[in-house]
Amino acid sequence: MAAHRILVVANETVAGRELLDDLRERGAGRDAEVLVVAPALNTRLHHLFADVDHARELAEERLAGSIEALRADGIEARGAIGDGDPVRAIEDALFEFDADEIVISTHPPERSNWLEKKTVERARAKFDVPITHVVVDLGRDWETVH
Repeated sequence: MAAHRILVVANETVAGRELLDDLRERGAGRDAEVLVVAPALNTRLHHLFADVDHARELAEERLAGSIEALRADGIEARGAIGDGDPVRAIEDALFEFDADEIVISTHPPERSNWLEKKTVERARAKFDVPITHVVVDLGRDWETVH
């Protein structure tokens, strides 16, 4: 039987407790394979000057921590850096990774550029794969740890 394939798109929230808990539950009791895509987000000024290296470096750092945490929980996971537009990052990833479901992780509504840009709605309209939206509150995570 083939593994259940989960495509995750997250940036700053990639190592958030809510996302890791959600993926742990999705992978429980089944053979699951996870691809975590972190879009290389850039400021307009850096984009204007074609300075994408810094955005990629930051995304790679966050991604490495997430993959390590998932593997520590026994979830087979790998990561990739994606296009700065999360919907385009999903589209690109689906060419290589035939996902059974997609998880989009964002900040809470008051802090989320992705929700402001209707990323979840755009993805649901574009792809015929079930999509789950997970909200990660890094501020609450930080307070819990300290």
